[in-house]
Amino acid sequence: MAPNRSYDDGCATAYALDVVGGRWGLLIARELMLGPKRFTDLRVDLPGVSPTVLAQRLREFVREGVAIRLRLPPPTPFRVYQLTEWGYGLEPVIQALGGWALRSPDPPRTPPRSVDANVLSLRVLFDPVAAWGRTIRFGLRVGERPYRVCVVDGELHLARGEVDAPDAVIDTDVPTLHAYLCRTRSLRDSLDGGDMAVRGDMAAVAELPRLFCPLRYRVPVG
Repeated sequence: MAPNRSYDDGCATAYALDVVGGRWGLLIARELMLGPKRFTDLRVDLPGVSPTVLAQRLREFVREGVAIRLRLPPPTPFRVYQLTEWGYGLEPVIQALGGWALRSPDPPRTPPRSVDANVLSLRVLFDPVAAWGRTIRFGLRVGERPYRVCVVDGELHLARGEVDAPDAVIDTDVPTLHAYLCRTRSLRDSLDGGDMAVRGDMAAVAELPRLFCPLRYRVPVG
């Protein structure tokens, strides 16, 4: 951050805010958590940010060591932004902020805008106690984007891409996924309405709301 915009405070929290506390900073970091993205991808997933502000924040991220800019190898030699190891260290910070927000007297009632943000929100909603002793591998496809969602003995693993030998593959959209996990729409209604398709173990899919939406986080949608 430019010196005239710094908190000029030796506190580590103040320094962290100097680095990522600018408008859109943490949301840009959120969008890079599941892997690198092009500038144009970030524009799509963060429609409220102007190109000028996005470019400025990305330059700051690169300068401060939060992210790097690199060219992907063929056959897709695009220039992308990717978090550094230090940048990926923001994930528990973003999770903690999300969990704190959901405990608000007036929590968010609509799902996040971006697909990656919705997939990452599974970390906040995940109940490791309910998932203890369970091993389930899901493929999740939201629009054209595939994700891997794996639960192993109370731990959750998320990534972009296809999953090998999944127990089930779910094809859906963001509002339907959000409503199903928060139990404001049933699995049967989602399937009958054509907003969700499932291949594989239906019983495993029926278990998702128990694993991903503890009672303390269930809020009405809309």
